[in-house]
Amino acid sequence: KYYPPDFDPAKIPKLKLPKDRQYVVRLMAPFNMRCKTCGEYIYKGKKFNARKETVQNEAYLGLPIFRFYIKCTRCLAEITFKTDPENTDYTMEHGATRNFQAEKLLEEEEKRMQKEREEEELNNPMKVLENRTKDSKLEMEVLENLQELKELNQRQANVDFEAMLKQYKEYEEEQKRKEQE
Repeated sequence: KYYPPDFDPAKIPKLKLPKDRQYVVRLMAPFNMRCKTCGEYIYKGKKFNARKETVQNEAYLGLPIFRFYIKCTRCLAEITFKTDPENTDYTMEHGATRNFQAEKLLEEEEKRMQKEREEEELNNPMKVLENRTKDSKLEMEVLENLQELKELNQRQANVDFEAMLKQYKEYEEEQKRKEQE
């Protein structure tokens, strides 16, 4: 490229882009959802051309939160959802309802039970001992059941290879005898 001797890069105007600029991105639906206007089911993994923008005045530990705009595949109604870095998930905003997720509810229930147990153990040292004995008993039962299953499988799967070979040889000899006759 040729730069003339009187070229001054400071005189080139800077491109001013707005902060809430929207980008067009290709993304997959992050969860199963159902459109509120037409009732169409949109399954996890369905690909969309979406508009993406950074949500103003919202961040989590310095991470920006993004909002995505997609259109329903049947009625073209607009559906929006945001990223949720706190729970490593997405939150539905409007246009659709998120379908039931049994795994998520089970995980939350498990966390709640664990938290209750830890709080109980902090207040009561005897409860710690009781929980340990319960856990060890449960572990022993599981090991016993596993051992019983192994023994049962060994009894049922007892194959006598010698008897099988002997039977096969007798069968072959009988076939030869029949052929000779």
